[in-house]
Amino acid sequence: MRLPRPSSHPSLRPFALPRSVLLLAALLLAASPSGADEPWLWPVDDAEIVDDWRAPAHRYGPGHRGIDLRPPPGAVVRAPAAGTVAFVGTVVDRPLITIDHGEGAVTTLEPVASALSPGDVVARGDPVGEIATGGHTAAGAVHFGVRVHGEYVNPRLFVGGVPRAILLPCC
Repeated sequence: MRLPRPSSHPSLRPFALPRSVLLLAALLLAASPSGADEPWLWPVDDAEIVDDWRAPAHRYGPGHRGIDLRPPPGAVVRAPAAGTVAFVGTVVDRPLITIDHGEGAVTTLEPVASALSPGDVVARGDPVGEIATGGHTAAGAVHFGVRVHGEYVNPRLFVGGVPRAILLPCC
């Protein structure tokens, strides 16, 4: 069997990669999560970021799959976007609430004590609970995690504040 010459291979044609990148960008813009008409909210107001998102090198690698926020004492935890409560309960040593926003987007807030139940519908900004104790977050802080189709992503992609990429000269 003969392999095709590199110049005749479709993926090596000039401009094939730029077209692929443009197509991917268009698909990402078109497939935004539910509630994308209005930006997501931070789950607590006036909070200090005590531990930021750190992407893992691979699926099971070390990293920080969310953002830990410390608001003033007594802060109420809110739904970052409209959705349906998927889970309320304790996992290991911390209470948490998970909200399904549709189209594969899910948020988890922990440690959060909530009186809501799975199936309850919440609007963007609705109170969903209060900061509790337990877990790996600093005392008085809440962990804000986002998954899209099961993969953890930086919550800033939804609430804004993703640092701009800076292109440096090569070589």
